[in-house]
Amino acid sequence: MNLSHRITHITPGGSDGWEVFYKSRQMIADGVDVVELTIGEHDIRTDPIILDAMHAAAKGGHTGYAMVPGIVALRDKVAARLQAQSGIPTTRDNILITPGGQAALFAAHLACCNEGDVALICDPYYATYPGTVRGIGATPRPVICTPENNFQPQKADILAASEGATSILINTPNNPTGVVYDAATVRGIAEAATHADLWVISDEVYDSQVWKGAHISPRSLPDMADRTLIVGSMSKSHAMTGSRVGWVAGPVQAIEHLTNLATHTTYGVAGYIQDAALFALNQGPAFEAEIGAPFKRRRALAKSVINGQNVVKMINSDGAMYLMLDIRATGLSATDFAYGLLHAHHIAVMPGDSFGQAAAGHIRVAMTIEDTKFTQALETLCTFAANQIP
Repeated sequence: MNLSHRITHITPGGSDGWEVFYKSRQMIADGVDVVELTIGEHDIRTDPIILDAMHAAAKGGHTGYAMVPGIVALRDKVAARLQAQSGIPTTRDNILITPGGQAALFAAHLACCNEGDVALICDPYYATYPGTVRGIGATPRPVICTPENNFQPQKADILAASEGATSILINTPNNPTGVVYDAATVRGIAEAATHADLWVISDEVYDSQVWKGAHISPRSLPDMADRTLIVGSMSKSHAMTGSRVGWVAGPVQAIEHLTNLATHTTYGVAGYIQDAALFALNQGPAFEAEIGAPFKRRRALAKSVINGQNVVKMINSDGAMYLMLDIRATGLSATDFAYGLLHAHHIAVMPGDSFGQAAAGHIRVAMTIEDTKFTQALETLCTFAANQIP
């Protein structure tokens, strides 16, 4: 029996870009002490007060079917959050609660793309983006975002790639680069989307982790609310990665159809999980700042290390939990550099090539280990790089 072309071609050739990560995990399984700077997972767990709220909700009986679009109180809270950020009137009818941000990305593309359509993605991109597009039967087309432009997508490049496209997926603050799109970039995205009649799918899961500048959603720009779908999540802002609760925000008609999709696929999110998410959001911005504080602090530590040498350069990583480091001066490809560092010093990083072609010659470092160990790993990385100079 044959499996469908759609499911077998989510990752053509079988590679999903995470080979270095898999190698490091195998080394760990074999008893090797590896410093992992690979995955975007907090080095803290979900706060016990959130887990207590989740436990109380479950013990209180919220374990049956929850409303498919999400419980009213959580949708109201998410709507209020987005309205405060964007200034755009937002109600519960604009919100669908989903089983995490990845499910929201998949649903958003199903809403915007027919089978065979082209969906634009900004390169470099989070590793699942191309597979998500292929999974709904569309074709991903990269918009190259170069290091010379600080990895920010340019209006002209979007327009050049837009023929036959129906959507563009953006991500700010950005994974993998840590770049926060500035006002000119977001305005250019909006102008290009309007000119080319594109939906904008805006992945904003790192909206609470901005270390310099400000998060600007394309939904906040004039006439963009009707062509923008926002993807959000509790995973990064509240260290609730395993709880799998996120949302899609958009025009009422789109949310109605997406709710119908959820009825026929996920059938919603567990009620006690939603209660915990509501409790977490009600802790306010100070709580989110506390969750993000280690990454802001480690960014400053990294800048100090990088400024002390002249081989490795750091991209202006102004948000999220990642650094993008330029290692082109070594003459090594990003993959060779990553494998060399892993074998020589048991430090695991992600090659930029894992996230598309634009970040070739760069590596992504996740700021997700304890401060001292993080600083030491970066110092070793820089020494290793210096030793590779031809």
